[in-house]
Amino acid sequence: MGSRRFGQRHLNNSANPSSGRRTNRIIMAYLKRAFFARDTVTVAQDLIGTTLFTGNCSGRIVETEAYTTDAASHAVTRFKQAQIMRETYGHVYVYLIYGMYFCLNFTTDANSPGAVLIRALEPLRGVEEMKQRRNNDDVKKLTSGPGRLTQALAIDLSFNGKAIGREIKLQERKDTPIIAASPRIGISKATELPWRFFEPGNPFVSPAKFNQSAFLSIA
Repeated sequence: MGSRRFGQRHLNNSANPSSGRRTNRIIMAYLKRAFFARDTVTVAQDLIGTTLFTGNCSGRIVETEAYTTDAASHAVTRFKQAQIMRETYGHVYVYLIYGMYFCLNFTTDANSPGAVLIRALEPLRGVEEMKQRRNNDDVKKLTSGPGRLTQALAIDLSFNGKAIGREIKLQERKDTPIIAASPRIGISKATELPWRFFEPGNPFVSPAKFNQSAFLSIA
């Protein structure tokens, strides 16, 4: 599935020290607020393949879930807490589950409540720091799940309500990956909606118990 670009690509003209010739290197731009103003399901798909930066760490987003005004959404189930879903887009929404795990979301849609849950990242930078925070040397278990990735990236309630582009930045993807869809994980309502998006075959996608026939390739 194609996607619109909401940033600019910049060419960095740098000299090759071995040849003396200058080479063009594409630097991907950070996502702008307008990216998140769109329909939540579209944003959830278009976030696959983008790179998230916070502190000394970064990772490529490989799994997301979309929440709007459906019965499983905090806009319905946690009306007061989820005020940020109704009043902003392009902001960080962090909440606590099971009294111990934080979940990272980005608010979306300028015209309706919405947020995208970031379920999994492929670690790129700061891996040793992530291992220390997770007390785990298995790279595949550092950020494959919403609770794991927030622990690995030291994301907590202090991030809640902050505009994207401050503590957390997102860089546009270099190309459009293959994207598949399935029902969302860990919910008991609106389970028929195929609003979980992920990069099939990526080892950093969180484990999910779905029959392969439930997967829908969308890109």
